[in-house]
Amino acid sequence: MTEPSAPRLLGRYAIHEELASGGMATVHLGRLLGPAGFSRTVAIKRLHPQFAKDPEFVAMFLDEARLAVRIQHPNVVQTLDVVAQEGELFIVMEYLHGATVGQLLRAHQKPVDPAIAVSIASAALHGLHAAHEAKSDRGEPLGIIHRDISPQNLFVGRDGVTHVLDFGVAKAAGRFHTTEEGQVKGKLPYMAPEQIRSEPLSSRTDVYSASVVLWELLVARRFITGQNPGAVIERVLFGNADAPSKRAQSVPRVLDGIVLKGLSKDPAERFGSAREMALELERAVRPALASEVGAWVETVLGAELDRRAERVARIESGSDSSGMSSLLAEIVTPSGSAAAEAPAAASTAQPAGDLRSSSVSAQLSAPILVAAPARPTRTWLLAASALALLGVGFGLSRLLTSSESPSPAASEASVAAPAASSSAPAEPARIASAVARDDAPPPGPVTVPDAGSEGGPPPSDKKPPATSRPPAKPRANCDPPWTLDQDGRKRYKMDCL
Repeated sequence: MTEPSAPRLLGRYAIHEELASGGMATVHLGRLLGPAGFSRTVAIKRLHPQFAKDPEFVAMFLDEARLAVRIQHPNVVQTLDVVAQEGELFIVMEYLHGATVGQLLRAHQKPVDPAIAVSIASAALHGLHAAHEAKSDRGEPLGIIHRDISPQNLFVGRDGVTHVLDFGVAKAAGRFHTTEEGQVKGKLPYMAPEQIRSEPLSSRTDVYSASVVLWELLVARRFITGQNPGAVIERVLFGNADAPSKRAQSVPRVLDGIVLKGLSKDPAERFGSAREMALELERAVRPALASEVGAWVETVLGAELDRRAERVARIESGSDSSGMSSLLAEIVTPSGSAAAEAPAAASTAQPAGDLRSSSVSAQLSAPILVAAPARPTRTWLLAASALALLGVGFGLSRLLTSSESPSPAASEASVAAPAASSSAPAEPARIASAVARDDAPPPGPVTVPDAGSEGGPPPSDKKPPATSRPPAKPRANCDPPWTLDQDGRKRYKMDCL
């Protein structure tokens, strides 16, 4: 791990120091930053510029990465996100605390215990089988083949669990194995013969590559060596494989036949599936438990993993002093003064601190975090409350008096004949207050129903001539001041109000 440096902000991710580097990419420790203090430690694989700047590679890679998310297995690392930004391509993966098989072999420098080697290889084969059998959401086989199984793409955690890395990179990377001036680059020693010949590939291609890794675990030597790519290709196509027990006495002879079958140059002579080989290995040698594999990883690289764990803990606890505070402030609050000067109405229309990058981003995981909309200010809350109160007051005034008729007597008539949906009469005090308003016009003539009737005709919208006034009716008996209609509802006598 490199020395700590100021993290780089990439959308909603903070990229920290380098964890490992290879021919295609550099892996960095990273943090997913979100609102309300949400964060998560991730591994960010940064592809080298020559890959990210090639449109064909990017398109091919994104297509394969979308397929990779369909692989759900404990022995396959999960791809969380793919980001294309600032002319670069980044792969965001779940963070695993451990080391690659390549790192472990370099540190161990001697044959690995067969039980541990079988445990690592069989777990990788089970993960590969899950990829080979992956189906689309319609149930159609996806035909995923890794194409790049090597010690660098098998990861063993401190917990002893093996993961296959970099599904989504392999197919796109295949076109870069042959590059400028006809030279062949890439991980040639782990390629199956049919892959070098550019023949059709199958799941048995990955079985061959996994068998090469198992051979190297058991023997602690490179399976194929050569002074140049041409020599390596010749040995892959025409060389003979030695039995592992011939190179390392600790290897049980029962493993020789299984490993050599997986290394057959003819795909038809290999195991029919990765799972078939995994089960054959487990029957031949009892695989070490995950706790035993984890103890071996601890023995080989425990000091290095302790230093990395301390670094991760400082970053996760927020005690790291290499710029995390400013990054959190930047990701929660949009940079620039334009957002601060925008009107409050505009701030409610767009989410505040939107974490989505304006660059191309292929979202690959279960839920993507987006900042919540901004809360209204206190001023807007008060204004909204005042408008609501005015609306309620206006509605009550409309209920008490009609703006279309200047006569309060018309209101009395409408009270005398309430709507059928109303089950309770209006209170006399409420009617009297409506009639006695200071701005009420002089009362006009109105025709009211007979006190003993069940209801009269609705009041006419036409005003009668000013000279015609109906004769006064005798005052009705007001004890009691109401009558009951056929539904048993009270009808107040207008002459008694």
